Amino acid sequence: MNPATESWRAERDSLGICLVPAQAYYGISTQRAMDNFPVSGRNIGSQRNLIWAFGAIKRAAARANALQGVIDQGKANAIDQAASEVMDGRLDEHFVVDRIQGGAGTSTNMNVNEVIANRALEIMGFGKGDYARLDPIDDVNRSQSTNDTYPTAAKLALHVELVELCREHQLLEQSFRAKSGEFDGILKVGRTQLQDAVPMTLGQEFGAFADTIAEDRQRMLELLVHLKEINLGATAIGTGITATGGYRHEAVKQLAQLTGIEVSSAENLVEATSDTGVFMLVSGVVKRSAIKLSKICNDLRLLSSGPQSGFNEIKLPAVQAGSSIMPGKVNPVIPEMVNQVAFRIAGADTTVTMAAEAGQLQLNAFEPVMVDALMESIQWLGSACRLLRQRCVVGIEANEVLLARRMAESLSVVTALTPLLGYASSASLAKEALEEGKNLIQLIAERKLLDPEELEQALNPDRLTGSGVRGPLENPAPANHY
Repeated sequence: MNPATESWRAERDSLGICLVPAQAYYGISTQRAMDNFPVSGRNIGSQRNLIWAFGAIKRAAARANALQGVIDQGKANAIDQAASEVMDGRLDEHFVVDRIQGGAGTSTNMNVNEVIANRALEIMGFGKGDYARLDPIDDVNRSQSTNDTYPTAAKLALHVELVELCREHQLLEQSFRAKSGEFDGILKVGRTQLQDAVPMTLGQEFGAFADTIAEDRQRMLELLVHLKEINLGATAIGTGITATGGYRHEAVKQLAQLTGIEVSSAENLVEATSDTGVFMLVSGVVKRSAIKLSKICNDLRLLSSGPQSGFNEIKLPAVQAGSSIMPGKVNPVIPEMVNQVAFRIAGADTTVTMAAEAGQLQLNAFEPVMVDALMESIQWLGSACRLLRQRCVVGIEANEVLLARRMAESLSVVTALTPLLGYASSASLAKEALEEGKNLIQLIAERKLLDPEELEQALNPDRLTGSGVRGPLENPAPANHY
């Protein structure tokens, strides 16, 4: 915008007159917010689901107000049409207020009111800024305040974002589940505290990843019911001031119809207006999911480490060259990306916690930073799930030859022998085999500590792992243990 060439219109508020670009759909409140809050460089128009939710709220309010007889049907129809365009994303570029703002979201609410008012004026055949015919506050914001529209919009937006995240989460779970089936018959050594523990299958390991993700998705789905309880109609602090008696019920009913989300009115609107506990709940569950996914990615990086000097039990897809100095090096960049997303989400959870604690009396002024942190966390986690699935998990391969050799050399099977030989005897055999580089199974056979049938039954892979692996463990030639 070049002030020397731009045409302007003058608008007035209680602070005085301010110039607004003549063709802008926003008005004086938005202009002042743009001057006051050039903070993050990210505007609310990029929060698509939040703007969609605000459009739905303004449509619901216009319909309810018309039914209550507090605005005429012509104005209500124009507001409804303009707000429908907001829901569809046709006016996103005009939502220019920074995401981080003082005022508990008032600047966001007013940006919406002004854009809808000026677009409605156009629909009615009038010019932008002709507020004597249709006003952003008296008409578009009728029976509302920021204190009930902003948290309602936030909950609707988070509901949509969580549903989308759960879809990505489920697809990621399914990809791990498919790998679990693919790796079902591959024996390996399970580890605790990075030390060899007992046998398992690679399929069991990947199946555990899948179940971990499925469990977290269930926790996220359980959040949706809490996001459906809204305070629309509470107006300033929950007393319903400026709204007619039937407005609250009608507005909530209209909003449910417009969004397809079965919202319901909170029982205590004063409590619902001041309490931001639901945002902490969402943040905590999203953080839990991110941290647990990060742990899975730690395991993928460890299991694929090497290829010569690490675990090298699985091979991750090579998606880019890994070094500007070491030729041929390939790094686990997709899991590393997921780790960093988790770190950021953990920080965002702290932001939400601090903002929730800082609320005072009948309102929390810090909902904008909570909403920004939550929506970013959910969106980033969804992207991380998608990329991990598409560019990593689906292409993971098992190093079957190496795993078979290590199992043949492993002392991890000794745990299965303790019921037959006793703990002390089994520990002594394991120590001897390890120190002298002997094969444990051959050592037991040579000393005739168990007859062949007992040994075969004890070391059956199905018994060792509790899986469906078939066939006895092979008794290979001695090899150096490492």
